[in-house]
Amino acid sequence: MTEFPATPSEEEANESEPSPLTANQVRRALLQELEAWQRAGISHLPQLSTEQEAAILAEVEAADERQEEEPSPEPAPLPAKATQPESVKVAKPAPPTSPSPPPAKASQSESDTLFELEEKPPTPPKLNREERVKALTALSVQVSTCVRCPKLAETRTQTVFGVGNPEPRLVFFGEAPGADEDRIGEPFVGRAGKLLTDMITKGCQMRREEVYILNVLKCRPPGNRNPSPTETKNCRSYFEEQLRILQPEFICCLGTVAAQALLNTNVSIGRLRKKFYNYQNAKVLCTYHPSYLLRNPSAKKDAWEDLKLLLEAMGIDWRNSLKR
Repeated sequence: MTEFPATPSEEEANESEPSPLTANQVRRALLQELEAWQRAGISHLPQLSTEQEAAILAEVEAADERQEEEPSPEPAPLPAKATQPESVKVAKPAPPTSPSPPPAKASQSESDTLFELEEKPPTPPKLNREERVKALTALSVQVSTCVRCPKLAETRTQTVFGVGNPEPRLVFFGEAPGADEDRIGEPFVGRAGKLLTDMITKGCQMRREEVYILNVLKCRPPGNRNPSPTETKNCRSYFEEQLRILQPEFICCLGTVAAQALLNTNVSIGRLRKKFYNYQNAKVLCTYHPSYLLRNPSAKKDAWEDLKLLLEAMGIDWRNSLKR
């Protein structure tokens, strides 16, 4: 229970029932609890299922009924001099189901943040191929008329929704369309797209048509600059819904922007690499963006190490890639 000091009047002290809390008091209590959890390193809370919410409500209603049936206690006599102010008690929100992460160790395969340690949410109903295509098409139409970012809407040739297998085992998640993507309407079709295709076909031993490719943003930022936090926020509901429809087993984040947007963190790509995280029911691996690899060819070795880790998790023998 979280306590908020309050100095009661003599009339309030003699009342058998405490005054109900105002909305502001409840809001302040919840906010302070959430801030305390955030300082402790907790960044996400699991969402309750409909069944869990119903069970909690039933328990609360039963407790209220028991309380109504019990006789009210006699009010306590007012002390001659109060040594401490009486406290108004507010019930804490339900604590997160996941335990607090242990101190980070260099040998651990998981990072020192909590988002990859969350308990996995319930698996949503699995959509068949026809249902996925229908849902993705409807979402694509909605995206095509989006004007949440007025400057991007004014300068774009078209939106770049995503492309690939609607039943993918693996999804590649980039940051934003470039000039070529804006012109053609498909993600990763320029020089960076050619390198990504090589990573898929030669590295992952898959055809590009077998995976699904999408970006954080659906519009090209002028000058190929990085997406702003506001632009990422405006597009979040779109890429989250895409991933909910696709339900991939694995997501490969390409670059800092994609990794930080998906995992909702400010951790650098260098620290996010070489380990897996959880997003919904998918395993997430982060690596360098193909554009970065074109500018820094020496980093291709590190990207290959990341892909090897991904292939091992997928049950694919990466040694076969060396024979190609």
